Amino acid sequence: MRELRTEIDIRATAEDIWNILMDFERFPEWNPFVRSISGEAKVGAGLSVRIEPEGGMGMTMMPKVIAADQAKKFAWKGKLLFAGLFDGQHEFMLEDQGGGKTKFVHREEFSGILVPILWPMLERNTTRGFNEMNAALKKKAEGN
Repeated sequence: MRELRTEIDIRATAEDIWNILMDFERFPEWNPFVRSISGEAKVGAGLSVRIEPEGGMGMTMMPKVIAADQAKKFAWKGKLLFAGLFDGQHEFMLEDQGGGKTKFVHREEFSGILVPILWPMLERNTTRGFNEMNAALKKKAEGN
């Protein structure tokens, strides 16, 4: 298993950031990495998620929601073709820092037999995509 993890401090409440993250219809307006999400944000629901890292290969995944904890954590788990080939557990976590500040943690755990082959591309392009999304979320949440 390999993990990518990024985080950013945002001057907004966890609830305000949660509302942005759950407004899937508006993702194309502000999100340079996760270009679209459709489906319901409830555990067990299927999603359609389009990811387009700059300089990388875009892909549409059909994961299942595994966590939807109001203003705390939203996560999904998906696979390429079948479990064990290339699996990913993607998470958005919100950590209330008090005083109207929140730490946004953006992470994914990758597992499967293709991970060692794809890791250099994932590490480069996906980390950049996470950071670009984090910065765009901060800008939107802070109203800048």
